[in-house]
Parts: sequence; C-alpha cells; structure tokens
Amino acid sequence: PGDTLLMFAPNLPEWPIAALGAMAAGGVVSGANPMYNAADLAHQMREANAKFVFTIPLFLPLVREAAAAAGCEKIILLGEVEGTLSFATLLACTDAEPIVSSDPDALVALPFSSGTTGLAKGVMLTHRTLVSNICQFNAAFPSSAEIPVVLAFLPMFHIFGFTIVTLCGFANGSKLVTVPRFEPEPFLKAIAEFRVTHLFVVPPVMQFLAAHPMVDGHDLSSIELIGCGAAPLGAALENKVSERLKCPVAQGFGMTESSGCVTISHPDRLRPGSSGQLIPGTQGRIVDTETGIDVASGTPGEFWFRGPQNFTGYLNKPDATAETITADGWVRTGDIGTLDADGYLTITDRLKELIKVKGFQVAPAELEALLLTHPDVADVAVISRPDERAGELPVAYVVARGAFDGDAIKAWIAERVVEYKHLGDVVSCEAIPKNPSGKILRRILRATDAARTTTAR
Repeated sequence: PGDTLLMFAPNLPEWPIAALGAMAAGGVVSGANPMYNAADLAHQMREANAKFVFTIPLFLPLVREAAAAAGCEKIILLGEVEGTLSFATLLACTDAEPIVSSDPDALVALPFSSGTTGLAKGVMLTHRTLVSNICQFNAAFPSSAEIPVVLAFLPMFHIFGFTIVTLCGFANGSKLVTVPRFEPEPFLKAIAEFRVTHLFVVPPVMQFLAAHPMVDGHDLSSIELIGCGAAPLGAALENKVSERLKCPVAQGFGMTESSGCVTISHPDRLRPGSSGQLIPGTQGRIVDTETGIDVASGTPGEFWFRGPQNFTGYLNKPDATAETITADGWVRTGDIGTLDADGYLTITDRLKELIKVKGFQVAPAELEALLLTHPDVADVAVISRPDERAGELPVAYVVARGAFDGDAIKAWIAERVVEYKHLGDVVSCEAIPKNPSGKILRRILRATDAARTTTAR
C-alpha cells in the first residue's frame, strides 16, 4: 500500500488489468507517455517515487536506462526477459489477496499535468475523486446500447483515455477495443470490424473524420455517438462530422485536476460549439480574471469548478496547489469561457500559457529553458500557432547570438524532446517583448505571428 506503479506502455488489454490490480492492492498508479525518452521517463519516475514500472519488451532498453537513473526497483514486463518480473507470473500467482484498508481518500492515481502553467506535476487523485467522476459521467452521458462498444485508442496514461474511456466504460458494462495509437487505417478498420458504438476523440481526429477520403471506404454505420474533448472544437467542424457519419457529436470539458470530466453535452440537448452543461454534483462559475468576482451570464471570464471530483493537490507542490485550488475549494482552470443562461459552457481562450498539441500539453517554459542552453540562442520565447491538424504548434521566436539557422535549431530540439513538443517553426527576431518585471509578453508575439502568417499566405 502506498507504493507507486508507473505504467509505460501503449494501450493494451493488460494496461487496465495491471493498473486496477495495483489499485486494488492499495498502490498508486502513474501513467507515463510511451513517447517519452529516457530523461522524461526518469523525471516522472523520480517525481512519482515509482518503485515498479510496467512495460513491454520493445521499450525495455529505454526503461532500464530510466529506472537506473531514477532508482526504480522492479520492471514488470509483458514478456519473459531475465532481470524482469513477468506479468504472466504475477497473473499465475495463487497467494491470498492482500488485505488493504478501504480508505476512500487514499491516493490511488498520480497522472502528470502542467496544470495552469509550468512543468508537469503529479496530480493527486483518490478513490473518492475517481469513483465520483465515474458515477457523474455515466449519469450525465447515458448509453442506449445494450452492450456499448468503445474504441479505446486515446492513450490510457491521459486522463481522458483513463477515466472517461476506460474506467467509465468498464463501469457501464462496455466492451473496450484497445488500439495502441491513432493510425488512420487500423483506426477505421477497428471501428468497422468490432462495430464500435461509442467513439471518444480529440479535435485532430475530428478533422480527419471530417475531411479524409479514406473514411468513405469503411463502414462506420455502427457509431451511435461521438464524444470530443481535450481541446475546444468549433461548431462548423462538429456539424461536418455529425453530417458525414450521421450521428450526434457531443463535446465535454475536463482536465486532469477534475479526475476526468466537468461538463458534458447530453445527446438530447446538443449545442454545437459548446462543451455542454455541468455534470451532476458539480458547481461552476465564470469569474473576472483580475478580481475573482463572478461576471454576468454570457460574459467571458475564467471558468472555475467545484465538486467531489476535485483533485486533492499537486504532489509535493504546495505553492502550485494553493495557486490552483482556492481556500473554499474552487479549482481555477486557467480557461476563458462563458456560461449562458441555460448553463452551457463555451471555452473561448486560455489564460494559462500551455500549448495544446493534439490534446497533449506543452509548457513554453520547458522549451524555452532548453533552447537557452543552445550556443546560438541569446534569448527566446515560445508561443502557440493555430494548426489545422494538430490544433496548435509551438513556435520559437529566437534572438540569435550569431548566424541564425532555424532548421538546425528545430532539429536540435527534436533530438531532445518527445515528438509532440517538436517546434513547428523557428523565427528570428531582434528582441523578445517583455514587461518591466521581465515577463514575456506572449500576447504581443502571438499578434505578430498571426500577422506574419496571414501575410505569408
């Protein structure tokens, strides 16, 4: 009890079996992105104080390197390799199950999120917060299918794939079809072959479903409902997919700090472009970003929520926790939006500086810190640029020390970070705009970049 198992594997049937087994034994599960390099993985192992890591043979050399650097004691392998603990051996064990306390407020999951700003932090979720969110979501998003069939391709290390797809799916009796990653042909084939009824996606996949000619070559008629989250989705794209696949599309809003979900669009009350209404047991408000005072209905402000699904804080980060959770229990989301008279939430912007690439969070500060170690970079600022396929891409504005080679800087970053953190562009500039205290004025840079890309087109 209390030990942490780090999950480092693509979506497989064994992923939730291992995770739920560890949870049942009183352990804590921390999912890591299987695209991580050894340094990223070792960082999460250290932060989570992981004693065990679950992985597959393909990832074993990388995991061994990270585990050695982080002091992670045992590797549980989906296979048979000397020096590892075989998953099959664990399943074959006939010892009595351990007796563990049934404290609903014990830590059970430790996903990592950048929160409203900065580097990734361990988000503390308890049995109570996760079970609450499962009950809330399934009450708000009922299924008419006798046995819903859900395509589990969204990564299980991510809160969307873990809580909403996997845990909520198990809780309502769904059949889950695991797909290791999104690839167009296997994705479409799996929907057709297994007659998927419920599809949970992120906006880049919606773009694919709306526009790609490959979609017409597969029978997707089994789909009863599509749920989209992780980033805002425009009404036009929502309607386009709904018309093409002849099924409703429902958006929702959630974050790691909410255990999964805060609002959802009920299939019978859809409003395209909206993230829906608050799920049962949840309060929401829109506040002025300067004063923290509630604004009038329909007026933009920062969205705050409160409910039994609230995370309990960031692991070993009391200052970051205090910045995110108010004294009376409201979670500041860092997202700007409106709540209309009927309680529909529409997200319009982000107060936080995070960049969302295909639903993954990229912290500008992390890339800036790395770029400042490059010998040719005197100063730098990283901003988001809208992208039709990825949603957003990180773009670096660089003040060069000498000769400027943007492609070389892009390649240098690509060697050091996970793929979704790769730079979409590197732009040379004379100076980085900053306020008197030295904070980067990203709004000015974003306006400059928008004007520059519009002119280029």
